[in-house]
Amino acid sequence: MGRAYQNRKESMAKTAAAKTKVYSKYGREIYMSAKSGGPDPQANLSLRGLIERAKKDQVPSHVIEKAIDKAKGGAGEDYSPARYEGYGPGNCMVIVDCLTDNPNRTFGDVRLAFTKTKCKIGTPGAVSHMFDHSAIFAFKGEDEEAVLEALMEADVDVTDIENEDGLITVFTPNTEYAKARQALVDAIEDIDFEVDEIQFLPKTTTVVEGDDIPMFEKFLDMLNELDDVQNVFHNAELPEQ
Repeated sequence: MGRAYQNRKESMAKTAAAKTKVYSKYGREIYMSAKSGGPDPQANLSLRGLIERAKKDQVPSHVIEKAIDKAKGGAGEDYSPARYEGYGPGNCMVIVDCLTDNPNRTFGDVRLAFTKTKCKIGTPGAVSHMFDHSAIFAFKGEDEEAVLEALMEADVDVTDIENEDGLITVFTPNTEYAKARQALVDAIEDIDFEVDEIQFLPKTTTVVEGDDIPMFEKFLDMLNELDDVQNVFHNAELPEQ
């Protein structure tokens, strides 16, 4: 699968102004994770992974603590996940994951990003069958055989494992996330995940070129500016700059 997966999930923190949005997105996701799975990171592996990722993205501790405290209180916004699928510029496939307290508003905002860039929003399942919903873990190491053995002993369904330039990357189905993460933490002392998240990985790619490139960039910018959008996944292949 290679490290191409890193390019399929758009980074939100491109500018200083965007960082505030990143904090908000993490705060919302941490709140939801703590509310649904419990506020204790030791008992809630998804929350622990989120917090570690947030810290690596330089999200301030007070943002993290506030989100967890809000979940403990049981009050606050009532967010629900929403997923939109469709075709972007150059007919590439796109999945937009959101957390929203107003689905009608969010759908309208996401649909506007599609229509203003001459794209087509589809029905649920329109393109997601062309992606693998995968948990991805990447960390420094050399012995992928030992890692694979530890995962198999923990009865984890491993889709793929790679070792590239001293970075081991493990791919499992998204449903195996908690079990795989625990197995890796148990097997490798002081493991430091460079990647620890669930993504949609495209089974095929679509080359986006010519006039579609600036339109694709505008499309992503419009989506990333929406507070309700958490992640954008696509199968676009752009020419190397």
